Amino acid sequence: MRLAIREALLAFRRAPLLSALGITTIAFSLFAFGLFGLVAINIREALRAVEDRVELRAFLVDGATEESMSALLGDIAAFPEVREVGYVSPDSALARSREELSEFRDVFDASVLPGSFEIRLNDDYRDPVAVQSLADRITSYPDIEDVRFGQEWVAKLYRVRTISVFVGTGLGIVFALVAVMIIGSTIRMAVLARAREIEIMRLVGATNGFVRLPFLIEGLLKGALGGLLAAALTWATHTVVSRSLFETVFFTPTQVMIGVLAGAAIGFLGSLLSVGRHLRAVWRDA
Repeated sequence: MRLAIREALLAFRRAPLLSALGITTIAFSLFAFGLFGLVAINIREALRAVEDRVELRAFLVDGATEESMSALLGDIAAFPEVREVGYVSPDSALARSREELSEFRDVFDASVLPGSFEIRLNDDYRDPVAVQSLADRITSYPDIEDVRFGQEWVAKLYRVRTISVFVGTGLGIVFALVAVMIIGSTIRMAVLARAREIEIMRLVGATNGFVRLPFLIEGLLKGALGGLLAAALTWATHTVVSRSLFETVFFTPTQVMIGVLAGAAIGFLGSLLSVGRHLRAVWRDA
């Protein structure tokens, strides 16, 4: 293993330009993957912020007593779907309506605005089925006249989130495959450049594993270095966009580390897929 690591490091010294080209190519392919991931994270955060506004409004019947409202408030707060519930009096509803719709402030009258409960939901209960189920359960109480939650808006929001997950996963797989192909090409060039050396190693009795291991380590190192460079480029892009256009969310340190490790894994995988095929060609032509 020590000899294989030394050979992999010597490959950088023997062909610094080729090594730099390979690392740069890997870095830019992972950079494209990182930019896509950054866009996906910010889209997810934006959708999460919108989802946080999903709430139900349960309107009370006229003449509901304080005791019944208090009991109903406790029942609703105990539901697992509910994160927070609060009572909105007719006067509070009137003040809010006049503030949000100032052009119609003279139209609103407290007598036409019933008391209501504002119900905010936990993260795992904001899909259309869960929201509709909760609305039906609350409607079954005799003191509740109606429940509104913008059914079409919730359905469209959930549809957008589902589409973004599928599209994001598909594009992520495509970018990863492109990165593997690029890394495999750089390893192929390294194998071809050392064809004579490999032939000599074969003549002195080197096994396939002994010949292959330095290339695998080289691919792993190139992938890791390319991942680090891609992370730096992604950070620079995030900084420029945040300062010039709008605030964006960056990866957490754990996600950055996972990205670098993924780069190393992709480098290893690209080497593994490429080196066997091209070594067989070298052995056959030798």
